[in-house]
Amino acid sequence: MLVIENCRLSWPDFEADYSLSVRSGALCAVVGPSGGGKTTLLHMIAGFEHPQSGRLSFDGRDLLPLAPAKRPIAIVFQDHNLFPHLTAAENVALGLRPSLRLSAEERALVSETLEAVGLEGFDQRKPGEMSGGQRQRVALARALVSGRPLILLDEPFSSLDSNLRRSMIRLVDELRRKRHVTIVMSIHTPEDVADLADQMVFVANGRVAASGPPAEVLERGLAEDMAGLLPGT
Repeated sequence: MLVIENCRLSWPDFEADYSLSVRSGALCAVVGPSGGGKTTLLHMIAGFEHPQSGRLSFDGRDLLPLAPAKRPIAIVFQDHNLFPHLTAAENVALGLRPSLRLSAEERALVSETLEAVGLEGFDQRKPGEMSGGQRQRVALARALVSGRPLILLDEPFSSLDSNLRRSMIRLVDELRRKRHVTIVMSIHTPEDVADLADQMVFVANGRVAASGPPAEVLERGLAEDMAGLLPGT
């Protein structure tokens, strides 16, 4: 389980105080207004932001003393962070070995993971030769190949059209179940994930304002704050 207890962060123009728990193996969707603290929450879990107080653990392991690279976490950003001069296979391989010196077994694992995200035969293509959706699949494959049990997705599909975005979310859910990983995903369109997520978390003003089954969170009395997030508004 991912457990966050009173993790407080402060800047001159923003303060956050997060408390949240997510069971292992769950798909947790983080929603809320822009600037409300969704990305800050994910960056804190990943280790890019450091709380002044509080506790943060995953499966009983204290994460706060650990540098980002030492945490059992992989993160996929909105802009996918692929290296344009590397092939798809090489970009994925970075999730295994930054040196790119892979064994035959590791190269096979890279190819298998690209196949798992629907990119069989794309090993030698570079990012500039792929669509936006394909590049996001490469970024997802890189996170999966790392073998880390907690994957953070920071609005990775917001630039995609609604059909492709929905397709990518279904793929994430399918791979999450097959690979037995925990997914925490921030998203601007809760309707895209409401029928798939085990848990929905509403973040505003640096706080977790609501957490629970998606239907309950979307139906709760947060109408004014959530008006811009609901389908058809």
